[in-house]
Amino acid sequence: MTTLITGAGLLGRLIARQLVEQDERVVLADVRCPPPGELDGLALELCDVTDWEGLCGLIKRHRVRSIVHTAAMLTPAIRRDPLAGVRVNVMGTAHVLEAARRFELGRVVIASSTTVMYSAFNSLPFEPIDEDFSYRIVSERPGSIYAVTKVAGEHLALAYAQLHGVDTVVLRIGAVLGVGAEAASSVPGQMIECLLQAGRAGRPARFENPNLLWGGQEEFVDARDCAAAHVAALRAKAPIQRIYNIGTGRAHTFEELLAMVRRHYPTLGVVDLQLPEGGLSGFPHQRPAASDVSAASRELRFEAAYSLQDTVDYLVAPHGPS
Repeated sequence: MTTLITGAGLLGRLIARQLVEQDERVVLADVRCPPPGELDGLALELCDVTDWEGLCGLIKRHRVRSIVHTAAMLTPAIRRDPLAGVRVNVMGTAHVLEAARRFELGRVVIASSTTVMYSAFNSLPFEPIDEDFSYRIVSERPGSIYAVTKVAGEHLALAYAQLHGVDTVVLRIGAVLGVGAEAASSVPGQMIECLLQAGRAGRPARFENPNLLWGGQEEFVDARDCAAAHVAALRAKAPIQRIYNIGTGRAHTFEELLAMVRRHYPTLGVVDLQLPEGGLSGFPHQRPAASDVSAASRELRFEAAYSLQDTVDYLVAPHGPS
């Protein structure tokens, strides 16, 4: 039996490698091939999750038994094409869940995002934010189309679990940092890459896009930890809560992150630095606290292995294919 991983980007490939190292049979599915050399022997099928017939055919051909669903469009791409973002992120997730129902598959792990809680930051208490946080459904609605699609995906997963018995687990992931072109295309990836490029070049960093900065604190997570969390979710024996925060349980200010980068580039400066009053990616409110990650530890047996300083150190080092 095979585990299908939708999305052959950085996260999908990291998950696939971890599973292969555990002697699991894995197939990656994506609409395009990764750059040469980055698959490193991993099996890939060209498939669009919005193509229902194509997805079903892939599941039957490979005798898929479980799915890890990471395929999604991120905020920068959705801003360019909102309709495509809704189609991929919402209908793609619905197709995965419906396929799991019809083929009576095992575990389905869905990648979500902590951005689903960003719009409630202004009214949340200054304490770790658990998965079942309170928010006002209209005035604190999701603040971006990306966040809207992730809220929709979470509720679709819960509905398929409740109504149809599909074994779903949703991972609500913090701001992901990793190596490679895909990682650098996200908002947090663009932010850290701006600092690292300036440090390597021996010049000050300049943030032309204010959405790459944040006031207060923000929560980051290493892509390697994200992959490990998905593997843990696939293996978990009794995931009662079904939705889990994935992160380090710590949040950091921009100044703290800058100090971590300066350990490698001591003279690094930032030109005309003006931190916004709100949070990362243009969200209006600052994060009151990090996410509560105790449920992931308790039910998935997952805890992040890498601190933000560990991640910065890793990003500074030279790397081959992701």
